[in-house]
Amino acid sequence: MSYRRLRLPTRLRRAILPNLGAVERALWLLVFAVLFADLLTTYIGLNAGMTESNPVARSALSQFGFVALVGLKAFSLGVGFVCRRLVPREYVALIPAGLALPWTIAVVVNLSLFVQL
Repeated sequence: MSYRRLRLPTRLRRAILPNLGAVERALWLLVFAVLFADLLTTYIGLNAGMTESNPVARSALSQFGFVALVGLKAFSLGVGFVCRRLVPREYVALIPAGLALPWTIAVVVNLSLFVQL
């Protein structure tokens, strides 16, 4: 029995796996790394007695718990993926950069608050 790679139709393959350049690929990896770091540091901070400073996230956390924060981050990623398809090719790297920057700042702020504990 031979195993062959699954060949998706070209249109579907482009929709699911867009052709990423090296810079954009690195930025998307950064997005997922800081997304995870933000969720982790927020979770640890909340368990240590800190409060969420974002009013939207704070409201969602109080109503639905930590899973709401994961949902908000997933929604942000979804908006980023949709916007990536809408902007001209030369500007697509701005989408992951725009997601990574505030989450990186949030991680740095969260870590600085841990030092003060």
